[in-house]
Amino acid sequence: MSSVAAPSPSAHQKEHDEGPWRRNLAVCMFGSFTTIVAMTLLLPFLPLYVEQLGVKAHAAIVQWSGAAYGATFLTAALVAPLWGRLADLYGRKLMLIRASLGMAVAMALIGVAQDVYQLVGLRLLAGFLGGYASGSMLLVATQTPKARAGWALGTLSSAIMAGNLVGPLVGGVLPPLIGIRATFFAAGAVIFVAFIATALLIREAPRPRDARGKPLGAGWAAIPDKGPVTAMFVTGMLLMLANMSIEPIITVYVATLVHDAAQVTLMAGVVMSAAALGSILSAARLGKLADRIGHWNVIVACLAVSALLLVPQAFVTAGWQLVVLRFLMGLSLGGLLPCIAAVIRHNVPENAAGQMLGWSVSAQYAGQVAGPLLGGYVGGHIGMHAVFIGTCVLMAAGAMGNAWVQRRRRISAGTSVQVIRAGRMGGGGQ
Repeated sequence: MSSVAAPSPSAHQKEHDEGPWRRNLAVCMFGSFTTIVAMTLLLPFLPLYVEQLGVKAHAAIVQWSGAAYGATFLTAALVAPLWGRLADLYGRKLMLIRASLGMAVAMALIGVAQDVYQLVGLRLLAGFLGGYASGSMLLVATQTPKARAGWALGTLSSAIMAGNLVGPLVGGVLPPLIGIRATFFAAGAVIFVAFIATALLIREAPRPRDARGKPLGAGWAAIPDKGPVTAMFVTGMLLMLANMSIEPIITVYVATLVHDAAQVTLMAGVVMSAAALGSILSAARLGKLADRIGHWNVIVACLAVSALLLVPQAFVTAGWQLVVLRFLMGLSLGGLLPCIAAVIRHNVPENAAGQMLGWSVSAQYAGQVAGPLLGGYVGGHIGMHAVFIGTCVLMAAGAMGNAWVQRRRRISAGTSVQVIRAGRMGGGGQ
């Protein structure tokens, strides 16, 4: 009897562990981290580089710096669905090879820019050619066993968020040591290493093809239930909006809490980093939890907890209180990105996953743009406290909306099961 029962656990474990998905995850983490660092490292010294390229007026330096920094994210948002669609057709590994090689070349070219127009153009090119992090999410989501998808996507999300945190730090350390232009060359060289690792080490299952040998692809029309996917688009936008809404007001808000004016910028930087650090620490753990209790449950809980944490942020009386609350909010938000990707993967056909995850990335970029705009407008016209309360209302609405979609799907699934059972009973009676 025991010999019959024994194979079940080993077979279950083999289903989890066989295949190259762990190696794929490690390579994707390294490549995503390095490309995100490269995209964000120029933030501390960008105005200095713009000045080196011939812009002298203070207002013009600020404007060109903003244009150059935002250019990459603009084109990345626009082309993410395109690259996702091509990944569905021709393979996710191929898109990662394209993105890493393209980013390596673009970063090196930024280091030899001769004027500010070339800088902005090359930043646009970097966004167009990039997309390694979003492509990694797609490859990991589709090549990892479903029972481990939440943990794997959470671990990858930690690497992506770590890149956002480390990038500006590297940008503050390297230029004084090796120079601004050499910093771009170094970034390009590291991304080229990621390109080599991607080309040699990542393994992907063959793409499905039709009877004529052409790759299969599907779009929005192929999704049977569009409610979950739409909910994930909105959730991704709310995540970035919540993270970015206080960016325009944070320094001014911290100035009302910190009595020493010399400490304002330091405290503002700590506040901005606290949420990112919390997300880095929690993403993998919440992803693993979601694999056990369900991705929808974690999404609803994360949105609800973050909404609750936004309320006391509007009424803090000291800088350290804001740091603690932003850190806790980061802990709660860390599970959203992996769960969003997992829900999309489970609710769309395999040959439409890339395009839908691409649209999800675009929605997140929309939140990244709308957050500072909304926060700046509300903070300037209504008050800084209203920014936190308004974001709280949006996050609470997101939690209720996701709970409603989840409940509707459960009711629909229950109805379908009853219809099937009734049909079987009717067939048996005949």
